Amino acid sequence: MKKLVMLLAVVLMASCQQNKIGFVDNVKLMDKYQEKLDIEAKFKTKAETLNKKRDSISQAFQIEVQAFQAKAQRMAQSKAQEEYGLIQQRGQFMGQQLQQEEQQLQAAGQTEMDSVITKVKREIQAYGKANGYTYILGGGDGGSVLYGAEAQDLTEEIIKILNDSYKK
Repeated sequence: MKKLVMLLAVVLMASCQQNKIGFVDNVKLMDKYQEKLDIEAKFKTKAETLNKKRDSISQAFQIEVQAFQAKAQRMAQSKAQEEYGLIQQRGQFMGQQLQQEEQQLQAAGQTEMDSVITKVKREIQAYGKANGYTYILGGGDGGSVLYGAEAQDLTEEIIKILNDSYKK
């Protein structure tokens, strides 16, 4: 019985040693991946442009409302209410248009980021297969690695591969 237990222990230890395990710090990887940084910069610029557009439209609309308010004092109340209703409708329409543009921008940004994440996962899988890894775990915020020896940290290698292939 002792020999069987010893044999089983040796087999288990041998099978454990065959597994090659590494990990990647997801946060660090994404923070240093140039394609992701370029996409963020592109969408930040687009968001700033949209904000400037919103501010400019808002400012012009405020001037129009103030002009109407001055003019409304000399109008009949029913006519003033009618025109005020039209101005409110235009304001709501402009707000909806701007909100729709913002949602489209966010959706486009999310689509590009999803594509980047898919590319990163494919590259990690390819790296794992090419280098004989049984597992490559994800670390960083929300990751599954609470501790990993530096020797098993593949983050910098993966970043280099991703950034080198992005430059091409």
